[in-house]
Amino acid sequence: MIAIENLSVTFGAGQRQIRAVRGASFAIPRGEIFGLVGESGAGKSTVLRALAGLVRAEGRIEIAGKAMTARRGRTDLRRIQMVFQDPYGSLNPMHMVDRILAEPLAIHRLDDVDRRIGQALAEVGLGREHRFRFPHQLSGGQRQRIAIARALIAGPEILLLDEPTSALDLSIQAEILNLLRRLWRAHGLTMLLVSHDLAVIAHMCQRIAVMNRAEIVEILPVERLRRGEADHPYSRALLAASYETGETANPGRRRAALEQDRVSFNQAPG
Repeated sequence: MIAIENLSVTFGAGQRQIRAVRGASFAIPRGEIFGLVGESGAGKSTVLRALAGLVRAEGRIEIAGKAMTARRGRTDLRRIQMVFQDPYGSLNPMHMVDRILAEPLAIHRLDDVDRRIGQALAEVGLGREHRFRFPHQLSGGQRQRIAIARALIAGPEILLLDEPTSALDLSIQAEILNLLRRLWRAHGLTMLLVSHDLAVIAHMCQRIAVMNRAEIVEILPVERLRRGEADHPYSRALLAASYETGETANPGRRRAALEQDRVSFNQAPG
């Protein structure tokens, strides 16, 4: 579904030139949740932005077997959507939820707006009473649900998730992650998830790519991550650091908490 080969992204010029991504290559088959991990500044979010067409990149990007160019058509743009890290910053504070959700429908010239908005709200666990509220009238978890609804409302095949829970309280993080898994199954989505939290990656993904200093240093199945196994020294250091900080300490307990929230998902949203 997604294939990138020798992807590179450079910002600036001359002595101020920064190579944000260097020679990244990976492929994600249809229906997989693929994780991208690494410390801040490694280039993870830049990879997502290049896939979404938000930054200029060198190399080859293919979506559903079609090579992407700098000028993408409406069909290409509709196929791939992004959920950003900060749900408040990604929503226009001057617009009600109704307008936020109607905008992508207008861009992609989709009709039946009222039904689509109602369905999108229901799919993310919100009621019609949220439709005519401003972002500041919603909790952080509700704002991120609106951001997810906006990404899904035009019927994409791919979701790019840029640390979609890092700005939320821990109790709300589990709700959003399990919502994303439910939507993944319901819509047959392909997902690329960026996160610094290895417990989140272990819960969500089938495979992960580890980035360090703008390069992908290793791709491994999530089972090896759960066992604390990795080949590259940086990947092993990342695992060790996560255990030292408690991020993946007692991963069984963390996964149990996520599973418990999945069972109680239909409770009132945060």
